Amino acid sequence: MLDDAGLQALRDAARLSPDNLPLRQHLAGQLLAKGYLGEAEAEYRAALVLAPKDADITAGLAEAFVRQSAFGAALAALEPLLTSSAYQPKLGVLAARALLGEGDTAGAAYRYHEAVSRDPSVGDPDLAARLSAPPVTPYAAPPAPASPYAAPAPHASPYPAPPAPAPAPAPADQATAEVERSKLTFAEVAGMEAVKESLRVKLLLPIQQPDLFAAYGKRAGGGVLLYGPPGAGKTHLARAAAGELGASFVNVGLADILDMYIGSSERNLRATFDLARRNRPCVLFFDEVDALAARRSDMRQAHTRQLVNQFLAELDGVDQNANEGVLVLAATNAPWYVDVAFRRPGRFDQPVFVPPPDPAARAAILRILCRDKPLAEMDFDAVARVTDHFVGADLKGVVDRAVEVKLQQSISAGRPIPLSTPDLLAAAQSVRPTAVREWMATARNYVMHANDSGAWDELMPWVKGKW
Repeated sequence: MLDDAGLQALRDAARLSPDNLPLRQHLAGQLLAKGYLGEAEAEYRAALVLAPKDADITAGLAEAFVRQSAFGAALAALEPLLTSSAYQPKLGVLAARALLGEGDTAGAAYRYHEAVSRDPSVGDPDLAARLSAPPVTPYAAPPAPASPYAAPAPHASPYPAPPAPAPAPAPADQATAEVERSKLTFAEVAGMEAVKESLRVKLLLPIQQPDLFAAYGKRAGGGVLLYGPPGAGKTHLARAAAGELGASFVNVGLADILDMYIGSSERNLRATFDLARRNRPCVLFFDEVDALAARRSDMRQAHTRQLVNQFLAELDGVDQNANEGVLVLAATNAPWYVDVAFRRPGRFDQPVFVPPPDPAARAAILRILCRDKPLAEMDFDAVARVTDHFVGADLKGVVDRAVEVKLQQSISAGRPIPLSTPDLLAAAQSVRPTAVREWMATARNYVMHANDSGAWDELMPWVKGKW
């Protein structure tokens, strides 16, 4: 449900009349204007199904992409229209913003000035200032004296010469990610029993009982994609899976893989998989995997597509036993942006939805969060009932806020004062749930309008519920 009653009424009307193009386009525009970017994107996509060549709808979709920093997707949407000499100038300005976001300043300047020369009213002063700002160059040492044998310069330019590019680093095959030993187990993860059981069957049991699984030809290893709203505990689950197994744990961040030099990102990815293979059994965890495994159809640059290809090749391994004993877990808040090739059997063919906690799980999370603090008699169930739509990160915020208030009281009293149920209830009233409603609204659009393959059927009971 949207917080805005007018937008909710428009959405209900569009749901009752899904083929009403003007209504759906108006709803998308209102969502975009009020900052509901994911919902606006989904509505524009649905409108494009009804009118695939509509320039205004394409412009709205591109605007939603740009404001979500999905610059490659914006350029892919705009490209068919920009090939026409009669394209709308506002599309050129949008393309300039997307090109600037991708670092192509020269291309952005060309697009922007061409569009403004045709229609000055589409000018964007902020964008123009960013395109015309002089580059900041590092200090350079004064040049060495010229050799008397050097040829004279053919023409003296009035502009300073650009600085020499920094030398590329030597190729490195050492992974920057580190091997850890997780002390967490599933007992430290409150609720989510169905999710934990799914991980046991899909990942842990093949290693814990290899003979039984080998009888059925099941190898120890594989991949699981965890997806769900932010803060629901996906990273916590991955660490607990490693601790449950007693396996090594490698937490891979974007900085461990992405590199500014072409080819280096692919080498970093290969080195990370090699690190996991040397430390098997190992849980290799990729957080925010949509940044490394985005849809190749949304990419405009070959080297970014090559990184996705390398990721797919590493998941397959050089032979069928290359990744045996390596459990690849990945987490994302936006599974619909992950390239469909990752869902092929043998890769991330086992998506697991990590849902927001129910009241019983919220009470269990609160017990774990409060267990090392001085407590009075607590009614965690009462707190769980008033924290609907809260995820684990939100509940930690509630406990932290209550502890801060109690610390101030304890400092004044000169002794520790136990935390009580009213303290948590008061803190819960001052904390708003972060992103579950917005995430569910976006998920609903994909389930209802972009689920021809049935990939998101698992979400159907949730999006049709009270969310």
